Amino acid sequence: MDLSILQYDFVIKGFLGALFASITAGIAGTYIVSRRMVFLSGGITHASFGGIGIGYFAGINPVVGAAVFGILSALGVEYLSVRQKIREDSAIGIFWAFGMAVGIIFIYLTPGYTPNLMSYLFGSILTVTHNDLVALGTMSLILIVYFGIFYRTIIYISFDEAYARTYSRYVDLFKYITTSLIALTIVLNIRMAGVVLVISLLTIPPNIAMIFTKVYRKIVVWSIISGFIGTSIGYVISYFAGIPVGATIIFTLVLIWIIIKSLNMLIKLGVRRTT
Repeated sequence: MDLSILQYDFVIKGFLGALFASITAGIAGTYIVSRRMVFLSGGITHASFGGIGIGYFAGINPVVGAAVFGILSALGVEYLSVRQKIREDSAIGIFWAFGMAVGIIFIYLTPGYTPNLMSYLFGSILTVTHNDLVALGTMSLILIVYFGIFYRTIIYISFDEAYARTYSRYVDLFKYITTSLIALTIVLNIRMAGVVLVISLLTIPPNIAMIFTKVYRKIVVWSIISGFIGTSIGYVISYFAGIPVGATIIFTLVLIWIIIKSLNMLIKLGVRRTT
């Protein structure tokens, strides 16, 4: 890698953003994949677009609007599926469509041109600001502390919710809090990969990690490592090739997953033949 690119401030910010994104996505993504919440996460991601539209229209930071909208959507899905007995996939579809519709309407009603809209749709790590880094860094710390303190309860909820209810009577509260943290993580990473691609940032690294291990704690660690490697490589490639950053990062992560998966299959095939 040409180290001369490190002389630019925005490049350093980009690598720091990649680090914090990898930490938050690795921790939250492991929970998402373990609980098979990928579709729910996709719903939260697209529903948060409504908050981005409202933010533009109201003249406030679109990330703030997306955070509020994303958390309310996540809690809404949990409430409807648990309390109102509405199928979770139906509740997700409702909030997904509603958020996108609200976002489009308010962006259309916003006077003038919305110059940063593409960065929210497809991501732009090159435009990461100091405030973005502070928010992602704070979110990284919150997730580390939260998952560290309540590690056992979270594992039980992830793999056997029925057993978790015998271990703790606050399972529903844990689910609401964890889902809210997931929603915040998704929203804060929208600047990294965009509304369209951010869910891949949370699901691909854990799937890479699970090639190496099935232990939850180790999956988190490997997710963070693989996420940072893939994000950094994609960032550098996009910088020199002049192609969209978010898409390049996701493409790189998928390519890493394919290569590692293929090598793992070849190794297993070779072991079987020798035995």
